[in-house]
Amino acid sequence: MVATHSRPDLMSAIEDMGYRITQPRRDVIGLLDTKPDGFGAEEINEALPAVGRATVYRTIRLLLDVGVICKLVMRDGSTKYSLARVEHHHHLVCVRCGTVEEFSDSTIERLVRAIGVEVSGEILGHRIEFDIICKSCLDSAI
Repeated sequence: MVATHSRPDLMSAIEDMGYRITQPRRDVIGLLDTKPDGFGAEEINEALPAVGRATVYRTIRLLLDVGVICKLVMRDGSTKYSLARVEHHHHLVCVRCGTVEEFSDSTIERLVRAIGVEVSGEILGHRIEFDIICKSCLDSAI
């Protein structure tokens, strides 16, 4: 099941952490709000030449720390981020275009709980990412 929940309020997330909202942070957050399918830090940096590289990376780190964006390591080793739309979720990552979608599934969560019974310890979390070829890439190949 692909998640269709609303996007997080990135500005509020940073303010709630006690950080000031400077114009460069507004610029970064404004651009991130337009990214529906994931983004790389360098992509954001290149799109905002007036904003310092350190500000871009620090703002992404702040949003990652508060949990409103997710960090994904792609098959080629590069890092991509996506806005978190669901509290706990997993990812579908297109291996052709890099599109990232979120999904949540109760079957997976039940499986994790069942596995937890067998683990000699406590499961603190899990991540599931499926490498896919998205519908747009499939359609364009026809």
